Amino acid sequence: MNHSIIPAAHPDPWVDVLRGYVAKAVRSLAGSGLQVERSWLDPRNPRDATIIFSDPASGISGDKLALVWDEVTGWRSGVFESGSQGVRTVLSGTRYLGGGLLPDGAEIIGRIQAGAAEPRLEYRSMTSLDDGLDSALLNRS
Repeated sequence: MNHSIIPAAHPDPWVDVLRGYVAKAVRSLAGSGLQVERSWLDPRNPRDATIIFSDPASGISGDKLALVWDEVTGWRSGVFESGSQGVRTVLSGTRYLGGGLLPDGAEIIGRIQAGAAEPRLEYRSMTSLDDGLDSALLNRS
């Protein structure tokens, strides 16, 4: 596995709590045959993470695809337009994957492969600091 595709440690410990969960998602995607290019954590309010990848089986040539996770709405996918660490990721053709706030890697892959498009749901508020999300993130690493 190319370890450079795993998100680097974030200087803000509160954002870095996401790293283990996102790294696990990256490893699952790469293990399923998707070609992960890079990933990062950031920014915050809400905390989020981006994974840039391509899917050789999709027939989309030249476009970089992206998955974005945030602590309010969970995972969404689309064509990567712009973004980098510290800058919000912009997608076109955004589809929310559904499956809750912290689906495991197999479920994320299944939803990508099925072309899941669920309504945008807010699973929590980013101001809900004591709702157990951080513990759940650490337990999913």
